[in-house]
Amino acid sequence: MAVDLLLGLQWGDEGKGKIVDVLTKNYDIIARFQGGPNAGHTLEFDGHKHVLHTIPSGIFHDEAVNVVGNGVVIDPVIFRKELAALDKFEIDIKSRLLISRKAHLILPTHRLLDAASETAKGKAKIGSTLKGIGPTYMDKTGRNGLRVGDLELSNWKDRYRALADKHEAMIHFYDVDIQYNLQELEAEFFSAVEVLKKLTFIDSEEYLFQAQKAGKSILAEGAQGSLLDIDFGTYPYVTSSNTTAAGACTGLGIAPNRINKVFGIFKAYTTRVGSGPFPTELFDEDGKTMGRVGNEFGATTGRPRRCGWLDLVALRYAVQINGVTHLMMMKSDVLSGFETIKVCTAYHYQGKKIHHLPFNIEASEVTPVYAEFKGWKQDLTRMNSEEQLPQNLITYIEFLEESLEVPIQIVSVGPDRTQTIHRELAVS
Repeated sequence: MAVDLLLGLQWGDEGKGKIVDVLTKNYDIIARFQGGPNAGHTLEFDGHKHVLHTIPSGIFHDEAVNVVGNGVVIDPVIFRKELAALDKFEIDIKSRLLISRKAHLILPTHRLLDAASETAKGKAKIGSTLKGIGPTYMDKTGRNGLRVGDLELSNWKDRYRALADKHEAMIHFYDVDIQYNLQELEAEFFSAVEVLKKLTFIDSEEYLFQAQKAGKSILAEGAQGSLLDIDFGTYPYVTSSNTTAAGACTGLGIAPNRINKVFGIFKAYTTRVGSGPFPTELFDEDGKTMGRVGNEFGATTGRPRRCGWLDLVALRYAVQINGVTHLMMMKSDVLSGFETIKVCTAYHYQGKKIHHLPFNIEASEVTPVYAEFKGWKQDLTRMNSEEQLPQNLITYIEFLEESLEVPIQIVSVGPDRTQTIHRELAVS
């Protein structure tokens, strides 16, 4: 049985959590393959909003097993809070949530290092969520990290102490004024680790291999978005992991030839949290309207998202590097009411008109070239079939499909799982 993959095609916040929740009924296993609690997947159903940071988005489905893969970094303190929020749903966490022994742990000193590093950058800071993600991945690649499987060893606290002491020396090196009480942070951390140790740890690559042999259906769930990929994103304003399709192979131990469908999620417009280039960003009333109507605030940080028109150059790039087979367009309802909808179809770059994403997309280097479409006034949130969608939106969708050469399978018309239109003509 092949593995399907779902990931974001922009700078994150595309609505992946909702789509995983919608698709979970078709899968036996949902497996998260990268990132940490710097990501937030928001799900809405039965009148309630749920925000997950590390736990896969299939956790609310009774039949699905959820795997936190080796490519994920876990903060036990945040993880414990996530588990506590699930208590009222009476989920059998022991059997439904499995943790890879090879996943790395975020220590309290990782978060302190993150804060010290960002503070030291001053105005050049990259907009870190300060969750300790970057320093944890640095320890992973530097072969210093502490992993979930280490918690099963009798001397794991000695390993912790050696790494934490090293971190403290590094914090002092930054010579910045950050206040902290490590004793209090460690007490909270050790308490949360005891909760984590009650969960089921697995050798995830073996578990998923045997599941494939047994004919189980698997959906790999990505976090953040393709334009935040450490290699292919808008570096250095990126995350610390591979958010693209290749990350599913290294983050779960799945062979590349086992990947089947690649679901790419994008908004009908574009948003970005934090620093970094954003060619189609709007600073006018249209941008403010998108942010207000779309409730554009980070699920993890609460920071307001920057808003702009859809960037087809960047989206085409993400489709290309991920090998996307099916597209899902989110938040089309947010664009209702605009007289004119714009789409960036090319850039003016170094005196030329180009259609690919260049090395540098800073505002000083690129100027977006726009195509314009007539907007629509209708409220989409109560629509439940493609036939009900306004013709101007259909024209917009068909233009995107033609430009991207990939069918748009799902059009989301609201945050609830029921506000999802499946387009029959786009299903392969």
